[in-house]
Amino acid sequence: MKLYDLELSGNCYKVRLFSALAGIEIDIVPVDFMAGEHKKSPVIDLNPWGELPVLQDDDVVLRDSQAILVYLARKYGGNQWWPDSAAHQGEIVQWLSVASNEIQNGPCAARLVDKFGMQLNKERTLEVSDRILPLLESHLTNNEWLALNRPTIAECAVFPYVATAWEGGVDLTPYKAINSWMSRIKELPGYKSMPGIE
Repeated sequence: MKLYDLELSGNCYKVRLFSALAGIEIDIVPVDFMAGEHKKSPVIDLNPWGELPVLQDDDVVLRDSQAILVYLARKYGGNQWWPDSAAHQGEIVQWLSVASNEIQNGPCAARLVDKFGMQLNKERTLEVSDRILPLLESHLTNNEWLALNRPTIAECAVFPYVATAWEGGVDLTPYKAINSWMSRIKELPGYKSMPGIE
């Protein structure tokens, strides 16, 4: 099983993090993003979107970190990470949606502007961050984990771009519950970090 990967990508890190936590062996294939390798074979043949990450597991090829998390959790991770109950799956998926919407357009996008010089509306990224982080803080004030009172792939989806928010000028200092939650994730067996996460 191969993961076409960019080390500084939080979306790629979501997959690396889950694989580490769940003890899933994946061959990491580094992709030279700056040289445009994501737009060339073999990556572009596997994912016409020309984006990372891409997972190749025998005949299965998947793009999008959230989809990859669901696949790996269902096939290899067991019920701890992806339960059989439809209600429990829905509880997790709502956080995957937050990761791909508010987190992606808030802290992640702010990081893209400051760290990588992308031409995005920085003011808008901060507005989105200012909306989602208090909601996340409120949830984590009353819950140790995002869903099901235990670590699930919801943690892997939301954590990376919250933990690297400071690289986009988003201050997490006021958010005690978020910081405690991040500390709990870092203490999980098998946890591995990425550049930008202290």
